[in-house]
Amino acid sequence: MEFKHEPIMLKECLENLKIRPNGIYIDGTIGGAGHSSRIVERLNENGILIGIDRDEEALTVSKKRLSSYPNVKFVWGRHEEIKQHVYNLGIEKVDGILLDLGISSYQIDEPTRGFSYTKDADLDMRMDASQGITAKDIVNRYEKEELEKIFFEYGEEKFSKKIVSKILDARKEKEISTTYELADIIRSAVGKNAVDSFKRIFQALRIEVNGELKELRNAISDSIELLNDGGRICIITFHSLEDRIVKNAFADAEGKCTCPKDFPMCVCGYKSLGKVITRKAIVPSEEEQEFNSRSRSAKLRVFERRI
Repeated sequence: MEFKHEPIMLKECLENLKIRPNGIYIDGTIGGAGHSSRIVERLNENGILIGIDRDEEALTVSKKRLSSYPNVKFVWGRHEEIKQHVYNLGIEKVDGILLDLGISSYQIDEPTRGFSYTKDADLDMRMDASQGITAKDIVNRYEKEELEKIFFEYGEEKFSKKIVSKILDARKEKEISTTYELADIIRSAVGKNAVDSFKRIFQALRIEVNGELKELRNAISDSIELLNDGGRICIITFHSLEDRIVKNAFADAEGKCTCPKDFPMCVCGYKSLGKVITRKAIVPSEEEQEFNSRSRSAKLRVFERRI
């Protein structure tokens, strides 16, 4: 299957990155190079693009698609370790960072990856196939309380307890091995209209398997620290949990004076790292949402470093 990934809010990302031809930019989730291909074409021979991804298949594809650009550096790894990746390249500061936190259409549609409830496959869901834990491990080994917490917190699933109860009953009989088996269990817990529950439970498992939220806040802080004065970080999220973390992390980085309004000068000692550019998240246009249904839940937030 071809590695496809429609770059969501491409125009908005490019505009907000304010790309300088000789700047250094990071695509921390390069995927199929949808965004990166348009970033690097705006750079001159002195500009640098750093592409990071934990998915080796994605890196293979992006290397091929960007093979004509000698100023691209590829890194296999997690964006949560972005600071170390950049330092390992002998670079201290960059001018812009893009993090697209969604999974690609290829990852969803490729049956062997186990991300989709619409295709029968092993319960895997690993973005990095070299890591240990899979969705199958979680469903079959986690205790009742752990599963309920994951489904409720990461999936915001109101039927978490019912679904976990059905999972516990099913795994007494045999190991739950495939996406269809799990979907059948979810359906038995919530009834025929289970599509929303499918989405939420599969999302929760994917987040747990890949540790998507555990280090996101630190990744944002490290990214802001890497930025030159005036540099920007653009982050695309796809569900409320991610968006809340990004929104709060940006607000904390901007800081706020806590002194009483009648004080003649600030004495609280707050430190601002920059400015939130997007007070309200940017969302895809109606045209994009119609063209690419997977963009409908996307939100873009932008922060500018100021030293």
